[in-house]
Amino acid sequence: MKITAIFAALAMRAAAVGVSGAAEGFAKGVTGGGSAAPVYPSTTDELVSYLGDSSPRVIVLTKTFDFRGTEGTGSGTGCAPWGTGSGCQVAINQNNWCTEYQPNAPKVSVNYDKAGSLGITVKSNKSIVGSGNAGVIKGKGLRIVSGANNVIIQNVAITDINPKYVWGGDAITVNDADMVWIDHVTTARIGRQHIVLGTKASKRVTISNSFIDGTSDYSATCDGYHYWGIYLFGSSDLVTMKGNYIYHTSGRAPKVQGNTLLHAVNNYWYQNSGHAFEIGQGGYVLAEGNVFQNIVAAAESPISGQLFSSPDTNTNAVCSNYIGRACQLNGYGSSGALSQADTAFLTNFGGKNIASASAYTSVVASVNANAGQGKL
Repeated sequence: MKITAIFAALAMRAAAVGVSGAAEGFAKGVTGGGSAAPVYPSTTDELVSYLGDSSPRVIVLTKTFDFRGTEGTGSGTGCAPWGTGSGCQVAINQNNWCTEYQPNAPKVSVNYDKAGSLGITVKSNKSIVGSGNAGVIKGKGLRIVSGANNVIIQNVAITDINPKYVWGGDAITVNDADMVWIDHVTTARIGRQHIVLGTKASKRVTISNSFIDGTSDYSATCDGYHYWGIYLFGSSDLVTMKGNYIYHTSGRAPKVQGNTLLHAVNNYWYQNSGHAFEIGQGGYVLAEGNVFQNIVAAAESPISGQLFSSPDTNTNAVCSNYIGRACQLNGYGSSGALSQADTAFLTNFGGKNIASASAYTSVVASVNANAGQGKL
């Protein structure tokens, strides 16, 4: 290696020594690996080891970690619930999903990369930080589960997880965890969910400044707009979504259900061919200061849960009783609008860390400048 290249590598390492900024909202105070000495994995095996051991870690990613092909190929008979067109996703028969829930769907052969099926285990007290735009994980996601807590994922791209196949894998899974901050992350070309919170309690989670890129050659809606975006289905989950860019989706962006309290603030939804919010029973959503541009439906109807959508200045004043300030109006452009104003659930915000909010007029420029990997 030339001397100049060595100096450049050392400079990159010196600059990328930890987490930038601090979490807002419900996961405020998360520290991840804290002041642990940074480690720099060079192989996929090293990355898996650092994420899954019991030591506090600041794990700096300076390259692409490509897991595709590392665990072999799975095959079998799946199904095509949404059609057999070239742009339609097909489903792996995971846990007999096709057999039980889609018995009349056409049967198809599936050949998928096994590495994507299950994410890398991430244990407690970890910071996973990308250096510049160099930290990329391909073909496998991250799985924060089984009592893990105090985890930060920042400035990382997670891409190319069996995009043709539903049940082919998720980018980030959180289940039975607490204090998780997902920040400046880009997810793209994912088979199933970009971010999923499972049915067990995930408690306090903040998703901020991230880019959910739904552009794909395959879609459950067969139109190149990814349907499985963000799935919030936990038990007693507290989720803050702030400053995110949710692009080119067709549904479930997010789906909120179970017993989940969501504060969605200053996010930008752009180009959705179906619906953004899907609010089921047990989903409680405060949406303020967001922008919806070219969205067919800002929320799927009917709404079975509860939604305060910050519909007008007079109504928004009630927020002062619960979050200490008036709520911000949402903005709409060539888009369906939110109008529901349920207030009974707002008392659940009492005593919790609440993210700040800016006027929606500043959101598009801010999100375009800050959301996603490489924009710290």
